[in-house]
Amino acid sequence: MTGNAKAPRKVIFNADCINVMQAFDAASVDFILTDPPYVTRYRARDGRTVANDDNGRWLRPAFRQMHRVLKDGGFCVSFYGWNRVDLFMDAWRAAGFRIVGHLVFRKCYASSTRFLRYEHEQAYLLAKGNPARPARPIPDVLDFPYTGNRLHPTQKPIEALAPLIEAFTQPGDLVLDPFCGSGSTLVAAHQLGRDWTGIELDNGHYRTASKRLAGQPQHRAAA
Repeated sequence: MTGNAKAPRKVIFNADCINVMQAFDAASVDFILTDPPYVTRYRARDGRTVANDDNGRWLRPAFRQMHRVLKDGGFCVSFYGWNRVDLFMDAWRAAGFRIVGHLVFRKCYASSTRFLRYEHEQAYLLAKGNPARPARPIPDVLDFPYTGNRLHPTQKPIEALAPLIEAFTQPGDLVLDPFCGSGSTLVAAHQLGRDWTGIELDNGHYRTASKRLAGQPQHRAAA
């Protein structure tokens, strides 16, 4: 951490992430891993939707706060909607992030079929300042096991998130997910011996994430 900068640890907030992050100290978070709404008016096959997926008004202020609370030399991994990449790029750059990598998560199934069979997810690796390179860089193509989306309409698998947390943090670091959904990032961080903080606007998903984290055993020591 930078100096005595602090942010809450091992807590999930049921609130707007912009308002919550405004209360954090600057440079108080070691790593951000998040799957924000894609601004695509997404509707799952069972009719479930994602809060704030119908507008991009939150994009710039949310990423501005993420950049502020992230320590200098830290990383943020953000999933994004490929057909709204212009909006996300604008928000990331306006916040002050440098784009230093692109990640592709390969699926063994098609999430939808239109002009193509859509068999991957994607995220960008964003940096604040000039971070050191990881000791053991991970591949930019990772497997994405099927979760069944039982807990959230766009649920991410822990197995795809854990390598990112392991590569860009150390045990005891604070991992923030401002759009934590059902809590997959937080569970992955917990299992790797990292501290975590989540923020979720939707009360139902907040309750799911809270229950999920409450059921986690004491984390194992990281190798």
